[in-house]
Amino acid sequence: MSLVRLNIKGISYSQTQNGAYALILSEVDGERKLPIVIGAFEAQSIAIALEKEIKPPRPLTHDLFKNFADRFEIVVKQVIIHKLVDGVFYSSIICERDGIEEIIDARTSDAIALALRFHAPIFTYKNILDQAGIYLKVNPKEDEETDEFSVEDLIAEEIEESKETNFTDLSVTELQKMLEQAVHGEDYELAARVRDEISKRQ
Repeated sequence: MSLVRLNIKGISYSQTQNGAYALILSEVDGERKLPIVIGAFEAQSIAIALEKEIKPPRPLTHDLFKNFADRFEIVVKQVIIHKLVDGVFYSSIICERDGIEEIIDARTSDAIALALRFHAPIFTYKNILDQAGIYLKVNPKEDEETDEFSVEDLIAEEIEESKETNFTDLSVTELQKMLEQAVHGEDYELAARVRDEISKRQ
């Protein structure tokens, strides 16, 4: 299976899950986006790693891992999102020490937070992107604005509570329409959940 390299496009607030965020990954040589639901702590950690000028007064958990790895000369070479089961992404961290390579299982949010700190590339398999990737049509100017977000806002903002959508009564055709509307409205987290529901039925 061929690997596809991904970049971090941005982070958006979840409108359907309290305390959750949607991390948007974009394929390097394509137009598809991969939305992944992550927790608030991991979203903050990723946002801080993206903002080069912001340094926490004390090391965050991922910073501690980086310091620990540096001390023992462990290098994170790459992160691979290798599996998608029931809407949950599974990732592996490829590490190296003294020329010996090791593969470590990790949550995708943690793996990406570490990849940023080690300047390591992020990959997924083509079949996962075929299954879970979505196309987003956005205005170039709006696209640029999407990439900019304030870490302070990300840390301080409270996500609005809302009831989770029940998909069981909807047909695949209705779900496809809902997916299109979610993408058009840039509700990436809802789009990811609808996409996962469609994948379960296929």
